[in-house]
Amino acid sequence: MYQHFAALVLAKAGLRPVVLERGEPAPERRKKVEDFWDGGALDPESNVQFGEGGAGTFSDGKLNTGTKNERGRWVLEQFVRFGAREEILYDAKPHIGTDVLFSVVQNLRKQVIALGGEVRFGARLTGLKMERGHVVGAEYVQNGRQVTIDCKDLILAIGHSARDTFRYLHSVQIPMEPKPFSMGVRIEHKQADVDASQYGAAAGNGIPPADYKLSCHLPDGSSAYTFCMCPGGYVVAAASQQGGVVTNGMSRSARDGENANAALLVTLKPEDFPSRDTLGGMLWQEELERRAFVLGGESYCAPAQTVGDFLAGIASTALGEVTPTYRPGVTLCDLHELFPEKITSTLRQAILTLDGSLKGFASPQAVLTAPETRSSSPVRILRGEDMQSEIKGLYPCGEGAGYAGGIMSAAVDGMLCAEAIIRKS
Repeated sequence: MYQHFAALVLAKAGLRPVVLERGEPAPERRKKVEDFWDGGALDPESNVQFGEGGAGTFSDGKLNTGTKNERGRWVLEQFVRFGAREEILYDAKPHIGTDVLFSVVQNLRKQVIALGGEVRFGARLTGLKMERGHVVGAEYVQNGRQVTIDCKDLILAIGHSARDTFRYLHSVQIPMEPKPFSMGVRIEHKQADVDASQYGAAAGNGIPPADYKLSCHLPDGSSAYTFCMCPGGYVVAAASQQGGVVTNGMSRSARDGENANAALLVTLKPEDFPSRDTLGGMLWQEELERRAFVLGGESYCAPAQTVGDFLAGIASTALGEVTPTYRPGVTLCDLHELFPEKITSTLRQAILTLDGSLKGFASPQAVLTAPETRSSSPVRILRGEDMQSEIKGLYPCGEGAGYAGGIMSAAVDGMLCAEAIIRKS
C-alpha cells in the first residue's frame, strides 16, 4: 500500500500520478484469495502478495516501527482518516487488522483518484524504456494487451514477491545486490497459553490478547527471532507462484481467534546462500517453496510438525491440542526433509532458548507450519541519496527494493521517494 502513499503525496502536490497495480481491487482480490484458501486455484496475478494494498492487506496490520521519522505521525493520521480506529494515534503497539485494512486501502485509493491520480489494476510491469541513462517510459501487460506509458519518473514499488520483475531488472543490469533476509516457519500456540505466560493470574480478565517479540543470538553465531506475531490470528497460504507453498500470518482487528502465531525466522546472510548469484537468495526461496509444495502433497497444503516431534527429530503423525489454522490444510511430516541443516539447527536451538523468555514457547503441542520465506526482500535495488537508481528517474522504493520492513517504514519510504520527485519537478 506504500505505492498509494507515494501517489497521495504526489497528488496533493498537484501532480497526476498513475499507479500500475499488478493485482485486482480489494473486493475481487479477497474473493480470489478466499477461493484459494478453500482449495480453489491460485491466481498468480491476484493473491495474498499481489493486489490492492499489497501483502499488508492480509496481515495483522501492525503499525509500530523502529523507524524514527516525523512522517510516521502523518501516515497514522491518514489511516484514521480512511477508516482505522483513532486509538492507533496513541497506542504503543498500534494495529489495524486485515478486516479494517480491506476498507482503508480502498478509501486511500479513492482519495488518490479524487486528487487527480489514476490507478490501473491488472497492470503487470514487463519492461522499462530507457534513453541515455534515464527512464522515459514503462511497459506493462493489462488484460493480455501490451501497453506502453511515457514517463520521466518511475517509483519502483514492486514488493518483495515480484520475482519476474527482479529477473527482468537483473537482465537489463539495473544495479542490485543480494541482501540478508530470513526464512523459517510459523509457530502456533493456543492464545490462552500465551496469555497465561504473559499475564499470569490476570489472564482472561478482559485484557487484550497477549503478544510477544523474541530474539536470540546463539553460541554458534547464528541468530533467530519472531516476526509479525499475530495474537488471536491465523496462518495463511501466501503463495504467488504455481507449484510453491508459502505461509504468512494475519489477524482481524478483534484478534479473537483461538490460536496465536508468529514467524520464527533464521537470519541468513549472502554467504549462506547456495548460489552466489545476485538473485541467489530469491532462487533459494523458490527452491524451498517448491520442495514444500511436494512435501505437502502438491495441493498447496503446507508441511507441518509439532514442536515436540521437531525437537525429537521424528516425523509427526498426529496433532495435539493445537489445531493448525492454515487453509487449505497441513500435511504432517518431518521438516528436516524440507530445510537444510543451517535452518533446522538454528530453529532447534532457538525454540529451546526462547522458552526461557516465554514459558511454553517450546511446548511439544505447538505446531510449526512451513515455510515462511517472504519476510523481506532477498535483494536490494541500489539507489543514491537522491533516492534514484544509477538510472535517473528510477526510484527503487519500499520492501521489495530492500529499504523497508513493514507497513509504516514502507509508507514513509514511499513518501520520501515522492518528495524527491516533487523537489525536482
